[in-house]
Amino acid sequence: MKIAFIGLGNMGGGMAANLVKAGHEVNAFDLSADARSSAESGGCDAYDDAKRACEGVDAVVTMLPNGKIVRDVYEGDVFGHAPEGAVLLDCSTIDVATAKDVIAKAEAAGYDMVDAPVSGGIAAANGGTLTFMVGGTDKAFGRAEEVLQAMGKAVIHAGDAGAGQTAKICNNMLLAITMIGTTEAMTMAEKLGLDPQKFYEISSQSSGYCWPLNAYTPMPGVGVESPADNDYKGGFATALMLKDLRLAMEAAGSVDAKTALGRHATEIYEVFAEENGGLDFSAVIKTL
Repeated sequence: MKIAFIGLGNMGGGMAANLVKAGHEVNAFDLSADARSSAESGGCDAYDDAKRACEGVDAVVTMLPNGKIVRDVYEGDVFGHAPEGAVLLDCSTIDVATAKDVIAKAEAAGYDMVDAPVSGGIAAANGGTLTFMVGGTDKAFGRAEEVLQAMGKAVIHAGDAGAGQTAKICNNMLLAITMIGTTEAMTMAEKLGLDPQKFYEISSQSSGYCWPLNAYTPMPGVGVESPADNDYKGGFATALMLKDLRLAMEAAGSVDAKTALGRHATEIYEVFAEENGGLDFSAVIKTL
């Protein structure tokens, strides 16, 4: 399959390389010359024009920073330039309303399209072990699945257009809340004189079991290896977690959903991100 990949940042670069490894031909575009050069090293054909990258392809994958850029890229560079009938996959994390609107416009222009945000971070993007939460019609999902399977370990059809974005922001709101709770419990146990490793061994096998504790332990030298053991570098940046939390709060407001803990987690990360936006989100433990 011939695929255009637009957006070769920390996540997109590894994703595009995995499409090549799976045997696909990839036309890669990014505004950054360095990102294009890196994509070439990974086996992609690099383009300095997104419109040309979309010509003659079977699919277009985008991994972009926000909803406005997603809308601009599809309306300005993809629609009318990718062949009519190509399948379009937006893997960015954006607001639900924009995802639904862009997909509606894609369908009106003769394309099948899905929103397919990801979970897993940079390591999973490079390793091809992402989880994709996909919104779109059954037909669009069926066509997109082959492309997504080359980049991930799990591809789940969440529902109609926008359902992928809904799943992503709700999931990450839960992740932020449980990460804060995990850091509070670990820090309190230590201050009360309990060895943090002993707390991990007990809680990780009892009712305190949760992903931040068991799979992403936020305290250096305790539990599993994680960004905490690398001065909180790599992983999932605090700034990106804050972005997802703000999207979650915007969506919650649109349907009058009560999210007291989600809102409080957003406030905590807003303060922490002012000086620590580049650190992994588990570094929030530093505030304790």
